[in-house]
Amino acid sequence: MTATVDPVETTPVTPVTPVWNDPALDTGTRVRALIAAMTTEEKAAQLVGVWVGASDEGGEVAPHQHDMEDAVDLDALLPTGLGQLTRPFGTAPVDPALGALSLLRTQARVVAANRFGIPALAHEECLAGFATWKATAYPVPLSWGAAFNPALVRRMAAAIGRDMRSVGVHQGLAPVLDVVRDARWGRVEETIGEDPYLVGTVATAYVQGLESAGIVATLKHFAGYSASRAGRNLAPVSMGARERADVLLPPFEMALREGGARSVMAAYTDTDGVPATADDELLTGLLRDTWGFDGTVVADYFGIAFLRTLHGVAGDWAEAAGTALRAGVDVELPTVKTFGAPLLEALSSGRVPEALVDRAVHRVLTQKARLGLLDPDFSPVPAALAGAGDLDDPAALRGTVDLDTDTNRELAREAAEQAMVLLSNDGTLPLARPRTLALVGPNADEPTAVLGCYSFPVHVGVHHPGVPAGIALPTLREALEREFPGTRIVTARGADVDGDDTSGFAEAVRLARSADVVVAALGDRAGLFGRGTSGEGCDAESLALPGVQQALLDALLDTGTPVVTALLAGRPYALGRAAGEAAAIVQAFFPGVAGTGALAGVLSGRTNPSGRLPIGVPRGAGAQPATYLAAPLAQAGEVSSVDPTAAYAFGHGLSYTSFTWSELTVETGESGTDGALRLAFSVRNTGDRDGTEVVQLYLHDPVASVVQPVQRLIGYRRVPLRPGASCRLTVTVPADVASFTGRDGRRVVEPGRLELRLAASSADPRLTATVLLTGRARYVDHTRRFHVEWAEDAG
Repeated sequence: MTATVDPVETTPVTPVTPVWNDPALDTGTRVRALIAAMTTEEKAAQLVGVWVGASDEGGEVAPHQHDMEDAVDLDALLPTGLGQLTRPFGTAPVDPALGALSLLRTQARVVAANRFGIPALAHEECLAGFATWKATAYPVPLSWGAAFNPALVRRMAAAIGRDMRSVGVHQGLAPVLDVVRDARWGRVEETIGEDPYLVGTVATAYVQGLESAGIVATLKHFAGYSASRAGRNLAPVSMGARERADVLLPPFEMALREGGARSVMAAYTDTDGVPATADDELLTGLLRDTWGFDGTVVADYFGIAFLRTLHGVAGDWAEAAGTALRAGVDVELPTVKTFGAPLLEALSSGRVPEALVDRAVHRVLTQKARLGLLDPDFSPVPAALAGAGDLDDPAALRGTVDLDTDTNRELAREAAEQAMVLLSNDGTLPLARPRTLALVGPNADEPTAVLGCYSFPVHVGVHHPGVPAGIALPTLREALEREFPGTRIVTARGADVDGDDTSGFAEAVRLARSADVVVAALGDRAGLFGRGTSGEGCDAESLALPGVQQALLDALLDTGTPVVTALLAGRPYALGRAAGEAAAIVQAFFPGVAGTGALAGVLSGRTNPSGRLPIGVPRGAGAQPATYLAAPLAQAGEVSSVDPTAAYAFGHGLSYTSFTWSELTVETGESGTDGALRLAFSVRNTGDRDGTEVVQLYLHDPVASVVQPVQRLIGYRRVPLRPGASCRLTVTVPADVASFTGRDGRRVVEPGRLELRLAASSADPRLTATVLLTGRARYVDHTRRFHVEWAEDAG
């Protein structure tokens, strides 16, 4: 007889979700549980990036890249995990769809290799657009400053962020918040200008745009990079604590508090002997303990290793790693160097306490958790590839992802047009339809003349001469031919951007003499590390036009034909005779893919220029450093034979219409140091065409406990008006904006008389109100009010 056995009922086992993968739990709980489960090697692996392909053909795109680049064995590295992937799109030309597929496959490899399935965070450059092949190249940050329009910059940044996020990128290494202190510095084109309030407001808008698209914005370079001696890249910084607090730090305060930036990049430079990457008072005491920042601090490329090789404050790689960790650096970029074997050896020997690694990895994993990278439903498939077709057939994917859409280019056009600055005009502009126009100069027929050094064609593409630019870059000649269809346009290069060859002058002069008008297309060639006249590592000994361009310009002026000087440049230059003799001067700071069309539109009058200078144009080439934001002793005077007065001051810019300012009313002319002041005034368009006035508000503090700049910008507003239209503007000025760093290092609002100057530029005040702050001195901090408030009524 066979025994029968009743079937055993079984209950399905529900897989237990690890604590760190449970999105229902708070982030801190998840991260702490994950760290507790990790080995030392796994924790350290989250603190490094890997730059795949950085040593392939293509030359340097970072300082000392080939000196610092070590071969990385991914198969050996990935089982412990990986913190970041460096520039998966911005290292070599790659079709956007194939780049997204490559990143997808790399992420799948990273996830499968480590026992916790943690993806890497992918970062890219986005200084003037997503720095990858076939992506829209927008105007450089100096043009953002020239537009005086944070709302436009916010929209532009959101578009850039959406493109980056669509292909799987998480973090953008932008914006630059460095305030220009010496225009000879090569990276001026990457900055927003010479005024901390303009830099702070525009950079904050850019951060808001990136972050709205889900991209981690990275503020750089914290802090002092732009104040290097003699404008030399990576040179030491000589600066007092008050200057740093009142000029260099406010943009970072603003972008963190109002922009919500989630990452900060430590600067390369040292200030008074302390490198930023080793400065615990800066990266921990100020940034975290005082300002409350809880994101990640990343090293500028190879910046930790530079503590040993360039700064000499570390004796070996392990000491460099420990020094940076103690200071508050969380992530080594671009690739593993000091945070790899040297750090692990130092941890094992006790030279570096593991608590420092735990602190950094907590910040890194918190960021990954907030990005959704620890969630159980995380998918590495980027939005651009969702539904794109068979991912196993790369050939079918090629060309399916568009990062240079019509919408992008329209936004780039708007940004370029608003950034055009008309410096001077004797009435020649806008041009009547000339019969013959002579277009002369090294930037007359050069496609990349509109691009800065961090645009992909210049930054990387130049190392791949057989690869097309990937985006349409109409030259100024082509743009003028479209703008003036009935005009005969003759072109001569005349000279190179740099070099001393004048053999082309004769042809340029011949064409100029036979033309009705000359457009002299001068300026810069963007590049890196000496390969250009503007850009990272392309510093200038003086602010004379590069090469023989000034001599070419003078020869054109000598012809007697009206000369319109058009500058496509990364910094301002002294223009010699042209400042008084040119028929007109138009300044464009590397305006991007739509730049030549925008410039042509200003020349024809299709566009009424509304840009304003974010940095002054010098009168002489050698009076540097000079800035409008200077104390009385830095101004022109009888005690020095050097006059640093700008030919065209910060905030200057002309229009094809005219405006009058009138009817100033001081509604609140006296307030306590905790109150606010209020003014009202009217602006009218008295010309015959639509135009935009840029109203600027400057503060002058005649008596203070420490020396103050003669004036400083505290507010601005773009005011578009139709012909004959007017508006009534009211501006409320919180006493907080009058604060400065006092003798004891605290920020103070002092009682006393002030001047509020409503101006068309820092050199053109239109209406001035004398007001009074009363009561006791009042101390404020990083939570102070940053902004004046504007209200506008139609007149």
